[in-house]
Amino acid sequence: MTVKHEIKSQLAKLLATEDLIVEHKQVETAQFNVHTRVLTLPNWDRASDNVYTALVSHEVGHALYTPDRDWWKELKIPHSFVNIVEDVRIEKLMKRRYAGIAKTFFRGYNELSDNDFFEVKDADINDFSLADRVNLFYKIGAWVDVPFSISEKQILNLIENVETFDDTLSAAEALYNLCKKELEKKQEEQESNPECEQDSPTGTEGGGDFSSDAGDDSEFTVPDSGTNGTMEDGVGGTDSIPVGNGTNSVEPQVDTVKALEDAIKGLNSSIHGRENVYIELPKLDLKKTIVSNETIHNGIREYWELEDVEYKQNMIDYGFGNPDKDRFEIVDREYTKFKRDAQKEVNYLVKEFECKKSADAYARATTAKTGILDTTKLHTYKYNEDLFKKISVVPDGKNHGLIFILDWSGSMAHVMMDTIKQLYNLIWFCKKVNIPFDVYAFTNCYPRDVKEMILRYEKKEGVALVEDTFSLLNLFTSKTKAKELETQLLNIFRIANTFHSEWHVEYRVPIGLNLSGTPLNETLITLHTLIPHFQKENNLQKVQCVILTDGEGSPLRYSKEVDRHWEDSLYLGSANVGEHCVIRNRRTGHNYSCYGLGYFSDVTNLLLKDLRQSFPNTNFIGFRILSGRDAGQFVRQQVGYDEKVYEPIMKDWKKNKSFSIRNVGYNTYFGLSSSALNNDSEFEVQQDATKAQIKRAFVKSLNNKKMNKKILGEFVELVA
Repeated sequence: MTVKHEIKSQLAKLLATEDLIVEHKQVETAQFNVHTRVLTLPNWDRASDNVYTALVSHEVGHALYTPDRDWWKELKIPHSFVNIVEDVRIEKLMKRRYAGIAKTFFRGYNELSDNDFFEVKDADINDFSLADRVNLFYKIGAWVDVPFSISEKQILNLIENVETFDDTLSAAEALYNLCKKELEKKQEEQESNPECEQDSPTGTEGGGDFSSDAGDDSEFTVPDSGTNGTMEDGVGGTDSIPVGNGTNSVEPQVDTVKALEDAIKGLNSSIHGRENVYIELPKLDLKKTIVSNETIHNGIREYWELEDVEYKQNMIDYGFGNPDKDRFEIVDREYTKFKRDAQKEVNYLVKEFECKKSADAYARATTAKTGILDTTKLHTYKYNEDLFKKISVVPDGKNHGLIFILDWSGSMAHVMMDTIKQLYNLIWFCKKVNIPFDVYAFTNCYPRDVKEMILRYEKKEGVALVEDTFSLLNLFTSKTKAKELETQLLNIFRIANTFHSEWHVEYRVPIGLNLSGTPLNETLITLHTLIPHFQKENNLQKVQCVILTDGEGSPLRYSKEVDRHWEDSLYLGSANVGEHCVIRNRRTGHNYSCYGLGYFSDVTNLLLKDLRQSFPNTNFIGFRILSGRDAGQFVRQQVGYDEKVYEPIMKDWKKNKSFSIRNVGYNTYFGLSSSALNNDSEFEVQQDATKAQIKRAFVKSLNNKKMNKKILGEFVELVA
């Protein structure tokens, strides 16, 4: 879907004043399903903006005013006659509803006339049938002189005054009957004078200047309205309804309707191209998607208790090692040291947060008079009217909450510990300033009840696929008591240590907590349900969503019905989201075209864009852990080849080993060097170190602290 298609889709929704579903597909003509309220439009990629807008406005008119009635069951006349009159009615009503749309139709039909869409350029209008001339008059009559006799103008008056669809049917039937009688009269003249057969082809109404007898009032009768029928999909144009009393009856035709339809089909250059597929995101059942905090940590405790029994028994059975040895001694000591050292950064974050919050409150403060006299100003009453005490009114700040999403994929192994440390800094910050938070890790390895997972949403054609193995692990939550939270932080620190440890680990990762694939996109889909749930549960005004990852999400798939010849019914299979796909959000009315996708991250960025438009009061913040060699390619993916944007970011990266990118998928995307994070920021040297070694260690320590403070400072600013 191009930008033009998206704009016209929004235009259609605005004109219809309802949440129409607008789809651009490889179809020849526009269609409107009155039951599903789906307006299907051709791509019309060859149409100018004026023509495109006019066509869209016309189809919306049908969607608004053409009712769902099977009118042809009782009224046996061709569709084209009803279309002529109904087009007049719905465009009149659209002009009445939107004053400015008259110019839209004027400009659009002007271009259609200039490009001879009605095939009248080399023809004599006088030779056209009455129905054709009526059609030309109401569409391009401003640029083409269309003649009518005095009696024929009565049908124009009738058509101009139609207000209801019943009026349309009555006027259409009157127009058809008049054309039918004139055609029969012309045939009689041809039969009585065979030489005239060559003057007018069979099957068309005789033209020329009509005499008063040709349109005599005795021939022009208006039937009663109130027929029960409908225009199929609100639009028609083919004479598919059987009419007439005999098989040899010749029916009047409307050539200009067919000419216009054929010409409009030519505006779509890619009818035979790949069809657009519209994909909607499922609403997941959180209870069947999230593994609770209690379940996870009870499982960890039980697993290690059993493992501890096994470990001690092996020590006794095989006679080596100390059965009473603490298997976690080394990693626990490392955690204690990290927690002590991290308090400096946490306190820095708290200080920055309080300062920025106070500055913001001061900026929004107002001064109001109390109504109480200020006695210190009474002596100035002769020249000063401001004698009342004043008070500063500081508005309450918004309640904030934080959702953290942790990438629990295999590629995170070498940076997991560094990422966990950054996460813990933010958790301790939230605890100190009383900000509610939840931390989730995405995985597709946690053992779940298969039946439970399958039922988390309804799988059907055109819905994004969330694999049955996908889960969100609620690792931490602010609802946990301080002592229990401390135990949980230590447990996950131990697990992170196993993925890339510098020493021998004497314990195993509990079942379900090994690293897995990267269901990042599935997580973003879940956030549509998770964010409002978290906001409501904690009574929050604003939510910040922080995603810590080192890579791209796995390709997103969608459910697709497949006809397998060996089965009686369609099989619900799946396919990858690709360039031909359009992600649709019915709630916001936005469509997101996947055309031109070049990286896996492009789908992720579309999903983030959808989230930002769905939750405008939520900041989506990305933390990306990068190696030095990956930074350049990553930045290119995000900002393209605009050197004015690319160069400052890379300059910041080389200097600080970090950068921030604004409004590319995330509101802010932070890039952090994995090597810099891995370096200990503490100033440590050997006792016999030289001056040069001391200097290098000191500079290294300052640089690492500088990087953390810069990034975390920007983060705090977003939160505050």
